[in-house]
Amino acid sequence: MLPAACSVRVQRDDFDIADLQRSVLQDDAGAVVAFTGYVKAGPEATVTAIDLEHYPGMTEKSIAAIVQEAQQRWSLKSIAVVHRVGRLAVGEQIVWVGASATHRGDAFEGCEFIMDYLKTRAPFWKRELGSFGRRWVEARASDQSRAQRWHKN
Repeated sequence: MLPAACSVRVQRDDFDIADLQRSVLQDDAGAVVAFTGYVKAGPEATVTAIDLEHYPGMTEKSIAAIVQEAQQRWSLKSIAVVHRVGRLAVGEQIVWVGASATHRGDAFEGCEFIMDYLKTRAPFWKRELGSFGRRWVEARASDQSRAQRWHKN
């Protein structure tokens, strides 16, 4: 169960960044850090869209666990995560993560941690579409490497 100051949404509809930014701002917060991810064409610029699938219920629960872990590690006032699913064209918004904190360091690290774990732990399946047809996207070693730095010893 997420605290009242946290929200997780998985949706087909686009989102408004300004509304989300306001949703995480707290009166006692000195910093809000946000990340917006977009669908990209890829290195060969041949991707025209992606199909993003998820398992309803399980995906939200996984993201909520990531958010709770971030709250345990840093002094975060508020967190919001919005992740889109369905068919998304190149240039469309796909994910937004925002975190507020009293101090910027906690907000930066919390937001980055959540994004790194979304890429490696949240159950999404991505298929690229383009001139080549359709292909499933495999997990990237670079994403795993980024997430490894957060592992506690």
